[in-house]
Amino acid sequence: MNNNSSRTLWISIGAAVFAMFLLYSYSQEKKAEYDTRLGTLKQVVVAKKDILEMSTIDDTMIETVSKPIDFVQPGAIENPEEVIGLVAAAPIKAKEQILNTKILRPSANTGLSLQVAPNKRAVTISVDEVRGVAKLIRPGDRIDILASVEVGSGPNKTVDVKTLFQDVTVLATGINITNNIPRKVEYGQSNKVNIRNLNGDTSFSSITLELSPENSQKLILLQSTNPGSIYLTLRNPNDRVKKNLPSMNVNKLSGGLDRMPSSLPFRKGR
Repeated sequence: MNNNSSRTLWISIGAAVFAMFLLYSYSQEKKAEYDTRLGTLKQVVVAKKDILEMSTIDDTMIETVSKPIDFVQPGAIENPEEVIGLVAAAPIKAKEQILNTKILRPSANTGLSLQVAPNKRAVTISVDEVRGVAKLIRPGDRIDILASVEVGSGPNKTVDVKTLFQDVTVLATGINITNNIPRKVEYGQSNKVNIRNLNGDTSFSSITLELSPENSQKLILLQSTNPGSIYLTLRNPNDRVKKNLPSMNVNKLSGGLDRMPSSLPFRKGR
């Protein structure tokens, strides 16, 4: 290689190094500009896909991304290990940051006492499919409580149906309570934790209601003397009207049928 070729080579190498230096300087200058304008980057946990409300979060649902610190929401979680195994308290859209206000921790403790209003009591009654609206009642629903009781004796004995209490809050169905995660935590072999979703659960045989102390006494008396006489009806959550309903028996029902138009196919006597 002659001197001219050697000098050309070194000039090319020098030019390449200088160009790399300029590129590095430019990139650092731009980074500083972005850092000034947007802030430094911070790692946050986001949803990799849509997460449904009350879903248990696993590692396939989340990912970690870098975001300018000015765009990190308050309460955003940085460590994915803090999210896995928890429950979404509300729907979380894909790419949305996971906030500590949107996740709940499953617990074996029900904390039912915190759900009972002051001057009220929690009282539990047995239910089945017929008396308990096919077990379609859920915590937070509002119901009416009816009783079917025998009145009189001998030939004068009749059955009266009376609405005892109206607009009663359902605190719990089985172990599933209001304002809590509908999950049951079970511990298996080797302390393995199994979490059972209680949404749609119809295996419960009791419900817990919120009543005044006086009405709790009445309901317990009725349940202890005639537990099969208690029936529940489900209300619309926006219906808070209480009506003064008279009791109903066969005589009143028959009288009502007598007053119905004769064109009705189920008129009494047909």
